[in-house]
Amino acid sequence: MVPIYLHFGTETYRDGIDISIKEFYDRLASCKTFPTTSAPSPGDFIAAFDTLAAETDEILGIFVGFGATRDAAIRGAEQRKKRECQLEIIDSRTAAMGLGLLVVAAAKMAQTGANLEQTADMVRKSTPKAHTRFVLDTLENLRRGGRIGTAQLFLGTLLNYKPIVAPIDGRVQGVARVRSRKKAIEYLLNFARSFTNIIELAVEYTTTPDEATSLMARLDPTFPKERIYVSQMGPVLGTHAGPGALGIAVLEQ
Repeated sequence: MVPIYLHFGTETYRDGIDISIKEFYDRLASCKTFPTTSAPSPGDFIAAFDTLAAETDEILGIFVGFGATRDAAIRGAEQRKKRECQLEIIDSRTAAMGLGLLVVAAAKMAQTGANLEQTADMVRKSTPKAHTRFVLDTLENLRRGGRIGTAQLFLGTLLNYKPIVAPIDGRVQGVARVRSRKKAIEYLLNFARSFTNIIELAVEYTTTPDEATSLMARLDPTFPKERIYVSQMGPVLGTHAGPGALGIAVLEQ
């Protein structure tokens, strides 16, 4: 993984390396300065690609579908030193476990002996079949982070509503709003149940693990509980989603 950067004022951390998930959410709850995020540099990608190229002759990079990270990966690929290693970069056009499920599918295919071309082709065809929905407690984190997209339309009109959003083409798009948390969770359940041929499924949360566990149990008739991934969003995603975020990601056939 090439980590995105998290900033608390003048302090900078690499997501997943310099700060733990628990440390982040503890600090988020008490900090007066809202954290910000920034993409890895092309140099970060060059270092990752060249390190991997010393171990293999084929690399597949699948990255978050937000412009700055994707663009840095492309520039890093163009500037890497070890050109003899074949490299494919795929813009997932999504984020969170929508991206995660594509990576899982690619890893599983590679482990069967598929080559780079075959695996990359599968991921590109699967990208439109990765779907993610989140219920948020607030849109304030998205607004401050500049990722709000069409969810901006919900600001000022939510009152007691809970926004349902989806990462689509590098922006967070508003897809629905419901009156209560209970109805929002029902929306997530019905979203998952709307698919007839699910390959992979994941439940994600920021600060409500009990809700995630309950949601996973309720999904069991739709998809085997033992095959559902449960993921706590890390600092960068948590910065934009905020406390109380809960989501579902589906990869369909």
